[in-house]
Amino acid sequence: MATALIIGASRGIGHELVRQYLADGWRVIATARKPEDTNALHAMGAEVHTLDVNNVEAVAGLGWKLDGEELDVAFLNAGVYGPRHDGFPMQTDFDAVMHTNVLAAMRLLPILAPLVCAVKGKLAVLSSRMGSLSERNNPSGSLYRASKAALNSVLIDTAHTFGPQGATCVAFHPGWVRTDMGGAEADLSVQQSAAGMRATLAALPATTSALYLNYDGKTIGW
Repeated sequence: MATALIIGASRGIGHELVRQYLADGWRVIATARKPEDTNALHAMGAEVHTLDVNNVEAVAGLGWKLDGEELDVAFLNAGVYGPRHDGFPMQTDFDAVMHTNVLAAMRLLPILAPLVCAVKGKLAVLSSRMGSLSERNNPSGSLYRASKAALNSVLIDTAHTFGPQGATCVAFHPGWVRTDMGGAEADLSVQQSAAGMRATLAALPATTSALYLNYDGKTIGW
């Protein structure tokens, strides 16, 4: 039975990834912060761990709990947008966005990658086209953009380290999705976005280089 790990599965795209992988007969390991969310995931059939990605002890504890696992897919979904205004950033906003979107990845990816390498699986992070440096055409959401550009950098470094050992590393733009972050006017449902990313991962040949892809598999420029 193939195994998927979804970090940040309490709602939105992460929750839908859990639902779809379970529906296809996968064994799914999921994480969430709140008891009500972990209980709901458990009721769906997932194996659940409580995790706050900003708690270093909890991250280390997850590594211990996952020791010996072999992951066909590992998906780091946890992330925040931060303030909707641009301009002078507050320290609290900067810390919240960078800690959740970047520091957590720097701690988690080295833990997850060896478990993916064991079966030459796929390691994905939920990035955004807004993190692209080469395709950027406006400055809105500057703090979120900076965090996703940094996340992409962390993924590229992860691919340099673990790609030769068997991990195919992917940064995904999920599309403009109708979530709490994307809003009600967005183009895609969470079902469409999750299905697209799952299909793209399943079709990817192994590679040692990091990939930056739209949910439908189209390449995005770093």
